Amino acid sequence: MSAAAVYRVYPLSSVVLYNGVTLLHFGLATAGLAVAYSAWPLLGWTLAGVYLAFALGQMYVMMPLVVCPGCAYRAMDGARCVSALNLVSRRLAKARPPDEFGGRAEGVLCHNNLYMAALIAPLAMILPGVILNFSILGLGMLLVVAALLAFRYFVVFKRTACPHCAAKGRCPNAKSMGIA
Repeated sequence: MSAAAVYRVYPLSSVVLYNGVTLLHFGLATAGLAVAYSAWPLLGWTLAGVYLAFALGQMYVMMPLVVCPGCAYRAMDGARCVSALNLVSRRLAKARPPDEFGGRAEGVLCHNNLYMAALIAPLAMILPGVILNFSILGLGMLLVVAALLAFRYFVVFKRTACPHCAAKGRCPNAKSMGIA
């Protein structure tokens, strides 16, 4: 098996896939929380709102401000990463040395842990609501969010994003998946 080509500019289809799956995951997880806790609307809508703010904030605010400034794509002129957040980061944040990029996985509240929490936490949050207030719709949403998480890992990360990334040599995520 030959090494995958490294993209300086990810194809638009990869950017749309990455962000589309991300937004679909966050949106369906939010809706799943509201449905799972529909017997307690204040609780359901509060959980859903807090989760959505957290998920979007860590991905589309923290990522360009905390992670992207040290990424290889942020330093390359005319480059576009798989999320295209390097383009946002150029406008919002000062570049940092590339050796700081690995810091995204250091500490309990590091970006990597928050990112994974935004993807996994809704499963743990929806499940009790589905158990206490069973509905086929709630169970279906739980299963779809779980399927999106698996799709993200096995297809988006393993095939579309990470193998083609210029930062995979410094990225703790790529290293943990054996791609670096």
